Parts: sequence; C-alpha cells; structure tokens
Amino acid sequence: MSSTRAHSILSERLTDAIASLDSVPVARVTGRLVKVNGLMLQAVGCRFKLDQRCLVETSDGDMIEAQVVGFDHTIAYLMPIRRLGGLFAGAKVIPLDGDSSVHIGDDWLGRVVNGLGEALDDGTALKAGDRVSLEPKPINPLKRRPVDTPLDVGVRAINGLLTVGKGQRIGLMAGSGVGKSVLLGMITKNTAADVIVVGLIGERGREVREFIERNLTPEAREKAIVIAAPADESPLMRLRATLLCHRVAEYFRDQGKDVLMLMDSLTRYAMAQREIALALGEPPASRGYPPSVFSLLPQLLERAGNSEHPSGSLTAIYTVLADGDDQQDPVVDSARAILDGHVVLSRQLAEQGHYPAIDINASISRCMNTCTEPAHSTIANQFRQLYSNYQQVKELLPLGGYQPGQDPELDQAVAMYPKLKDFLLQSASENVDYPTSLTSLATLFQTAN
Repeated sequence: MSSTRAHSILSERLTDAIASLDSVPVARVTGRLVKVNGLMLQAVGCRFKLDQRCLVETSDGDMIEAQVVGFDHTIAYLMPIRRLGGLFAGAKVIPLDGDSSVHIGDDWLGRVVNGLGEALDDGTALKAGDRVSLEPKPINPLKRRPVDTPLDVGVRAINGLLTVGKGQRIGLMAGSGVGKSVLLGMITKNTAADVIVVGLIGERGREVREFIERNLTPEAREKAIVIAAPADESPLMRLRATLLCHRVAEYFRDQGKDVLMLMDSLTRYAMAQREIALALGEPPASRGYPPSVFSLLPQLLERAGNSEHPSGSLTAIYTVLADGDDQQDPVVDSARAILDGHVVLSRQLAEQGHYPAIDINASISRCMNTCTEPAHSTIANQFRQLYSNYQQVKELLPLGGYQPGQDPELDQAVAMYPKLKDFLLQSASENVDYPTSLTSLATLFQTAN
C-alpha cells in the first residue's frame, strides 16, 4: 500500500473518530436529596447555583422540577415548581444547564398557559418561537420614552378624573369583595390595545374560567394571553407565572405593539415570596413580610412601562389587596410609592351600591398632567374640589347642621353633588370612551355655570 493511500485511510478514520465523540456519554455530576421539610428540599454533593433549575428523582422513576432558592455551606435549598410526591432519601438531584428561558411567539395569542409556558386550554401545542430569558436586562432610565399619550380604558371616572397614559403603571387597591375584579373586567373589555396579557396569580381556580368567559369578548380573546397560577400551585410556580407575565408583555412591547398587562394580584406575588423567604429562615420585618419582599417589588414593577424603543408601550394595571381595608398595609404602601398612580376602591361606596366604587379623593394618576390638556386638568381638579367640599358637610345635611348661604363654594358643592355622583356611576356593561368622558365632564360644568 502506498504512503498516500495509507495517509488517506488514516485521515478518514481520524475524522470518523472525532465525529463520534459527540455520541460518547459524558459523566454527569449529580447531587443527593438528604432532607425534606415542608416544601423545602435539601440536597448535597453537587455545586448548585442560585436560581438554577434541577430535576429530582422520585420513587416512580419520574423527575420533579425544582429550583435552587438558597444554600448554606454545602447544603443547597430547593423548592419544587410542581406538587411534591414520591420523594425519598438519597434521590438523585440533577442540575440543569442554562438559565430560565421560554419560547414566545405569535401563536401564544388567544391561549391560556401556566407559569412554565405550557398550554392549559384544549388548543394545539405551542410552537417553538423566539427564545427569551425570564430575566431581561434592566432599561436605562434616561432612555425610557415618557408617558405623554392618554389611554382610553372605557371607564368614565378614570378617563375624566384619573387619566391613564400609555406606558403608565397603576394599582387598583381595595379590600376583598369591593369590586376589583369587576372594574378590572371593564378595563379589559374596553381598552384599545394590540395585545392583552392577563396574569391570574394566586386567585381561586374557578375564577380563571370565569374571567375568560365574562370579561374577554371574542375580539379581545383573540389578542389576549392568560397566564394562570391558582392558589393551589406552589409559591415558586406563582412567582414564575408573575415573571412570565411580565416577560411576555415585554416581548410584544419590544415588537412595537401597545400592550395592556393586567395582574391579579400583586399581593399574592408578595405572599408567595414571603412563603419562600420564611421557609429559608429569613426573619419577618413588617406584618410577617421579610425584607426581601420589599426589595423584589420595585425590581418587578420597574419592568413595566415604556422602553427605549421608538414605538410600543406597556401599560400595567395591578390589583393590590388591602387586608382589612387597611390602606397602610405594607404591600399597599410599598406599591403606592413605586407605581405611577393608584385607584382606591371604597367599601362604604360599594355598600351604597355606588359602582365602580372609586374613592376619587384618595386616588391619583401621577401621569395625568403630562398626557392631558391643561383645560382638562383644570376641570378635573375643580370636580375633585367640589366632591371634597361635599364630603365635609355630608353628615351635617340630615341633621340640619348646614345652613345654605354662608359659603358659596359649599353651596355649589351641595347643589352639584347629584350630577357629580351620576358622572362617577357606570354599569359594568357600559363603555364610555375617552372623548365622550371629556365631553360629559365639560358639559357638567357648563350646565352649572
């Protein structure tokens, strides 16, 4: 055999040997499960990273997905994403490579998914779209586009007196049973947006279907994405669903679309983080909430809003549960300080049949002056002054303690109160667009003058 022929055969064998290296099984380092304490798992024997996803072996041969939430020396603390079952001492814990990411595409529109991006409806399987990380890079605050365009939400009281701008973040704050879900449904049906992202976090399981069937019209359902993590899901699943809700909204915003994100509720997200932090041994700071909750809230809320892209917006509306109607609740107070405005719902108004039960004097939109005309802001402030003046003498009227003619401003407030009240009232099925709201507000004072 010639040297040339031998060299050719040797070269071919070497090439085949190199190509076969990809099929050679590589040894994989795994850890071992040593303790289960409630929802907290402890594993050793491997180098785990914070927030790393892992697979935990069960007695049935299945694998449960978990995530590293903390560590102590050589012990890693994991929390399962799904419900526990079939765990045993010494089970394998396999760390997964890569960060937490999900494939998002246009086929998500009109679908209902869980916190892992898995379809919950009876539709076809979601196709692989663009791979995006759940933790995007923060936006440079100097490059954010300002909020300067009003957003029509179809609610007369908000359009006229608490105008919301495209890219604004606002909170609906109230106790239980005051009408948060009804108002949220009105906004969902009436707001003009290219994409609607709804996050149902920690709520009752039956409310998921009810929200879709009652609050989403067929037209809105085609452009809506519902991400659900009911109360019976693990706290880690509720956290992941919240992050996915924001990431999906950010994805479509960066494509130049106007996105409306509704999350019900921010309080359940804080409670899920509280469960994890307390299980890790973090001491409670305020009403049982550890400090990590209040450090994560601004990180989450700052992801909403406008970005540096020339087009596209992300308007976010969060419901915040005021425990016992306490507006000084730690989560309520923290959210109020971070958000760009808040709408407070009053139980007293709800008990009087006043819907939506918006307390105008306790509510504010911090972006209203930047996205409305000066004349609009002037009339809105005049409305609030008259409404506030009436509240000062409201309790004196049945007792005869108020005598007309002594204060012209109070006389005007008492005379106009029925019209002010009618302006604030609106049925859940009624849609009052932005121009009609401004016309009604202007006509109200023209008639009075």
